[in-house]
Amino acid sequence: MSNYSGVSGHQLKQFIEKIERLEEEKTELLADIREVYSEAKGHGFDAKIMRQVIKMRKMDHQEREEQEELLTIYLNALSGTDASEKASA
Repeated sequence: MSNYSGVSGHQLKQFIEKIERLEEEKTELLADIREVYSEAKGHGFDAKIMRQVIKMRKMDHQEREEQEELLTIYLNALSGTDASEKASA
């Protein structure tokens, strides 16, 4: 392939084809993951909760604690209660 404005057509084609192969692999992996969730659901597990657990396991401990604390604050704000009120009750 030729060069156009300093761009190697051959090299570009290699990158594009590699990305396309990886995209195909990604599609296959996503299908495999969906299948595992489906299998787990068949055994009585909640796939939505499993996704949440996986997301939380990816976080470091401090990040997870901060997120849980914010979640508690937001839920308490919506319900009109204060976390300190609940603790003293």
